[in-house]
Amino acid sequence: MITFERLELSQVPWQELDDYSDRTVFQTRTWLDFVTATQGAEPVVAVIRDNGKTWGYFTGLMVKKFGIKILGSPMKGWTTSYMGFNLLPGVSRVALLEGLSTFAFKNLGCHHLEIVDRRIAEKDITNLSFEIQGYPTYEIDLTRSEDEIYGDMSNSCRWRIRKGAKSGVVVEEAAAPGFADDYYAQLQDVFAKQSLVPTYGIERVRSLINKLHPTGNLLLLRALSPEAECIATGIFPAFNDTAFFWGGASWRQHQFLSPNEAIIWQAMRYWKARGIEKFDMAGGEYKKKYGGRALVVPRLLKSRYGFLLPLRNAAQSLWKRRQQLLGVFKAKANVARRWIPYDE
Repeated sequence: MITFERLELSQVPWQELDDYSDRTVFQTRTWLDFVTATQGAEPVVAVIRDNGKTWGYFTGLMVKKFGIKILGSPMKGWTTSYMGFNLLPGVSRVALLEGLSTFAFKNLGCHHLEIVDRRIAEKDITNLSFEIQGYPTYEIDLTRSEDEIYGDMSNSCRWRIRKGAKSGVVVEEAAAPGFADDYYAQLQDVFAKQSLVPTYGIERVRSLINKLHPTGNLLLLRALSPEAECIATGIFPAFNDTAFFWGGASWRQHQFLSPNEAIIWQAMRYWKARGIEKFDMAGGEYKKKYGGRALVVPRLLKSRYGFLLPLRNAAQSLWKRRQQLLGVFKAKANVARRWIPYDE
C-alpha cells in the first residue's frame, strides 16, 4: 500500500533529498524558504512509502486564497519551475498522482492541487482525473562542446553575440548588493515597452538573492557598455544537473548593443564549466534562437469540488487583464507627466 506522510521540517532529511538525481533547485530548502517568504506559503514535504519501504519524497507548499486552501508544486505566479517528486529509479510518477490527490484533499484538507514535475510526460498520462495544461520550455544540452552549442544557435543570434563583443560589451559575474535595483529598473522598462507592468515586485528579487546567492546556486550576471554602464542583467539558478533562466532585463536604448544574447551565452558557458548538463530556458518563442529542444511539460490541476477549477482559470484570466490595464494606465500617466508645465 502506497502512503504519503507529511514530515515536520525539522524531521526532513534535507541532505538525503538533495542527493536524489532528479532533484531541482526549486525543491531545495533555500528555495522553499524563498517561496514561503514571498507568498506567505507553508512548505509541505512528504515521504512516500510502499509497505514500509521508502520510495521517495514529494515537495510542495500550501497557500490560502479567498478561503480556498491550495497545494502547489508549484503554483503559477510563484516564479518557480518544476517541483513534484524525488523518487528512486524505476518508481512511476504517474502511478503516484492519485495517491497525491488523496493526500492533498483528505490528509491536508486542501481544495485544489497543482503539480509540474519535469519527469512526467504528457504521453504517459491516461485516464487520470486531472486537467492538463502545457508548460512550454526550451532545453539546451550543455554536455556538448561550446562550438556545438554555439553552432546550433540561429545565424542572427550568433551575429548578435559577435556584435556585442565587437561593440565592447562586457559580461561579468555580479555581486549581490545593488543587483536587484539594477535588474528591476530594467525589467520595468522591458514591460513598459509592451504597455505592461512586471508581474512581481522588487522585494521578490531581493528575497531570491538573499536566500539563494550565498549557497552558490544562483548566478547573477551584468552586461556593461563600453562606458562601464550596466545595460542588462540576468538571473540563473542551478542545482544538480540543470540550470534555469529565471529572469533577464535590459534598457531599451542599449539593446542595439545586443547585451541580452551575450548574457545568455555567458550563463551557458559558466554553468557548463561547473558540470551542469542542461539549461532550461522556460517558455517564450524568442528563446528558440538559442538552439534548444522545444518541450511541453504538463501542468496537472485537480480540484476537490468541480466548480473550483473553472473559477481558478477565470481568476487567472482576470489577473492577466489586470496586468494589461495597469500597464496602460502607467504608460498614460508617464506621458501626462512629460507634458506637465514647469511653473514653480
